Order: sequence, then C-alpha cells, then structure tokens
Amino acid sequence: MSLTTGTAAHAAAVDKSPEPGAPPRRGRRSLNRHNLTGWLFSTPFLVLFGLFMLFPIVATLLMSFTDFGARHVTRPLEAEFVGLDNYTKLFQDDTFLKALFNTAYFVVVGVPATIVLGLLAAILLNNGIDRARTFFRIGFYAPVVTTIVAVAIVWRFVLDPSDGLIASLASEVGLSAPDFLGSETWAMPSLIAMAVWRNLGTVMVLCIAGLQAIPTEVREAARIDGAGAWQELRRITVPLLRPTLLYATVITSIGYLNVFEEPFVMTQGGPSDSTLTVSLDMYREGFNFFHMGYASAMAYVLFVVIMGITVLQLRLLKDNTR
Repeated sequence: MSLTTGTAAHAAAVDKSPEPGAPPRRGRRSLNRHNLTGWLFSTPFLVLFGLFMLFPIVATLLMSFTDFGARHVTRPLEAEFVGLDNYTKLFQDDTFLKALFNTAYFVVVGVPATIVLGLLAAILLNNGIDRARTFFRIGFYAPVVTTIVAVAIVWRFVLDPSDGLIASLASEVGLSAPDFLGSETWAMPSLIAMAVWRNLGTVMVLCIAGLQAIPTEVREAARIDGAGAWQELRRITVPLLRPTLLYATVITSIGYLNVFEEPFVMTQGGPSDSTLTVSLDMYREGFNFFHMGYASAMAYVLFVVIMGITVLQLRLLKDNTR
C-alpha cells in the first residue's frame, strides 16, 4: 500500500471517530429513545392542556378584541374586530370601576387578616395547645375543604337579622343586630369575615410546617438571653418564616383577587353593587348579557392586575427573605 493511500485511510478513520466529549452513538440512540418515551407519556397531558387550557386562553385573548356575543357562538368568524374598544370602555364603565374598587377593598382588608390570624392559629397549635392538637388543626382546616354552598348556609344562619345567631345573642343583651348582608355598610365586611374564616386554615397549615422547620436551639438561645414571647415572635419567628409568609401572601392575594363564590352565593353582588367584584361582573357580562368580548377584556385586565401585584409582592418581600 502506498503512502498516499495509507494516509487517506487514516484520515477517513479519524473522521468516523466521535468528537472529544461527544456521547457514543449507542448512547445517543438510547438518549433519543428515552426522550421519545418521555414525550409519549406526556402526550395525554399535552393534548388535554392544549384543548382545555391553551386553546381557551388564546381564544379569550382574541375575543377581547372583538364584539363577540351570543349570535357568534355558532358563527365565531363573523365577530367584528373592534381593536381596543372593549378595553377603553372598561375604564369608562362605572360598574366595572366599582367592581375593581370592591375587589381591591376585599384584598387589602382580607389578605392581612387571613395571614395574621393564620399565623396566630399556627403558633397556638404548634406551641400553646398540648391536648387535642390534631382535633383543633382539623377544625381550623375543615372550612378550606368545605363547599361554598355549605359555608353559605351556615353564614346565612349566623348573619340572619331576625333569627340568626348574632341577632339572638344581641337580643339577649337588649341590642339589635344589623342586616349584615342587606346593608351596603356591612355586606362587604361580612363577606371578608367569611372568606378569612374559610381560608385561614391554609395559611395555618403552611405556617405550622414553617414553624416546625425552625431549629429549637434558636428559640432556646433566645429564651436564655431573656427574650419574651413578643420579642421571640418579632425577632425570630417572623424573620425565619418570611419565605413561608411570602408564599402564603402571594397565593392568598391571587385567590382574593379572583373572589367569586362568596358574593355570587351570598349576595349576588348586592346591595346596590356594594359586593360586586371583577370576577362576578365578568360572569354577568359574559353569561347573563352575553357580551363575551367585553367579558374577555375584563378577564385580561384582571390577569394583568394579578401579575403586577404578584411581581410586586415577590420583589418587595423576597428581598427580606435573603
């Protein structure tokens, strides 16, 4: 064999050899087969997600730029493109602005109350109560998993102005209870009280998990140094629970910004729209009046508000968790 032929064969052999750091061909085949298997197992979820989540999200976004109504349900392509008209009308709509204010009121009052009461319940159940601790934990968490209809029945009985529990207790001392759900002054605070009672169990469970993760040595050292209960709470418990409180605040805020069941079941937005929220107003426009394009614009305004508040909370509170 000549020198030229040998050199060419050696070069061909070098070209066929794998590159430095590259996996062997058999390994590549195994990796591709592994990836294909993963995609095959993920296909049912991806199909369901696309049909029931992604498609409605995209369709709603497109609808928000049209005058889509009941007549377009069977002929969606006949809906007229109106651009940003739906969005500009929203901020000229007094009903929507009132619903936006009511939702903000619900969040500003309800979220801090839920977080504080949930934290206090967690501290009591983790440190202050020794007997029947499991019973009390279940009792506090039971409203979270109870349907809103059952909760509404209980609270209607409690708040009834004539035969309710509060009215009966007030009459025993010679007082008269107000019409909580029929008064513009008391209707929203009543709904907030019900929502806090129903949701503080979630915050309690999260805070109990966070409290149990705090090393006992830290508490013991603080007590040896003479720290009282308030100082221990302020300087040890709350700082070490900040990541947990951040998570609880974010999910509670998102839930309260989407509040729908409480006013829908209890007051239908009344009296005089004093308990009308954005989600309930959206439901009315979309399913009572069939202004679906307008309701879709409401949905995306609410989405932007939720995203903005969530990002703001993460930036403000996350800095304190480092």
